[in-house]
This record gives sequence, structure tokens and C-alpha cells, in this order.
Amino acid sequence: MGAGDGAVEGFEVRVPYDGTSSLGHVVESIGVPLTEVGSLAVNGRRVPTSYRPTPGETVRVRAVERPQPIPSPRFVLDVHLGTLARRLRVIGVDAAYRNDLDDDALIEQANAERRVLLTQDRGLLRRRALWLGGYVRGARPDEQLADVLDRFAPPLDPWTRCTACNGPLVPAGKAEVERMLPAGTRRSYETFARCRACQRVYWHGAHGGHLEEIIAMARQIV
Repeated sequence: MGAGDGAVEGFEVRVPYDGTSSLGHVVESIGVPLTEVGSLAVNGRRVPTSYRPTPGETVRVRAVERPQPIPSPRFVLDVHLGTLARRLRVIGVDAAYRNDLDDDALIEQANAERRVLLTQDRGLLRRRALWLGGYVRGARPDEQLADVLDRFAPPLDPWTRCTACNGPLVPAGKAEVERMLPAGTRRSYETFARCRACQRVYWHGAHGGHLEEIIAMARQIV
């Protein structure tokens, strides 16, 4: 049986078949999670993952179409994608993240809150209990962000989420947050926002230029 195109980027591989496994199982056995498969075709005919192939058939594995429709643009990221989570929050995307959750807890949160689980762990994406997930391509955070935006095209709403906890930001008067500000900030800035969840205070400081670059890049993609 041959496999090629789409999810495996045109690579062809011959796979021994045991005569009983479903096509979905066979595809996953060569390292392609079903979350990354858009369609399967056998000898040019589209088939479901439950299809049981026969020896000698040629299978074409196509990647998910981009942008991929999802019920809601809400995500949860695994423990290795903290920088990506913060960048998603900068551009206003709902991105849940904690650095102390194991695989079972991540799947539980994704399922309970109907969030798409983002990870670079193919084994995690192959877990049957997971309702929806996506493999994140790229080694650097800017590559990862570009991949997620290209694949899911979530609506952008910059400067509306706390980069620390993902809570919503609301405008805050200087008087109500002044006691929480460094002396230099009190003298130099007048416009502030505050996280409704964790009370963290935000303002456009020296780091604002870098964040604006992230936002500009995101808007070019979505």
C-alpha cells in the first residue's frame, strides 16, 4: 500500500498491511495524527478513516484545508508552547495555557471548554479522547504563530487579553492603578488597562514596539 501527498508533503511510503486494521490506524502508524488529515482517497475514491484497505491499493492522504473551520477560535496550548500562548494573547486570541498540566489534564480542559489543543506532540494528538487538536509547525515562536494563524484564521483583537493569564483587559484610570506603578511609569504614561481576572496593569511602554511588530505580522496573515 502506498501513501502520499498532503499531510505527508508529497512523501511516498510503502506500508505492510495486516489485513484487519482500519485506514485511520494505518495512517497514524506512519506518524500522521488524524487531526492533520483532511481527506483520504483510495485509488482516487474518497473513503472514511474506518475503511479497511486491501493489499496493493494506493492511498492519498491530504492535509486539512487552510483555513480550517473550527466551532470556536479558542485554544489550549501544551506546556512547551508558552511563548506562542503569550503571542496569541497579544493579538487578542483566546489562548489558555499553564506550565503544570499533564497530557490527561490538557485533554480534559480541551474537551470541557471546547478548545483546540495545540501541540507539537504527535502522540498527544493521537489520543482517542481528544475532541480536536492541531500540530504546530515551526521551531521558533514567530514560525509557530504564523502557522496557527494560517491554519485557523482566528479573529484578531489586539490589546484585549492579559498576556499573563488570558483574562480580558479593560480600560483603567490612572488614579485607580497609580499605587501599582513604578515611579517612572507614573511620570511618563497616562493610558492604562487592567486585567479583570488577575488585576495586572498594562501600558504601552518600551516593549510596545516589539509587540506592535507581532500584531502587524499577524494582520498580514489573517
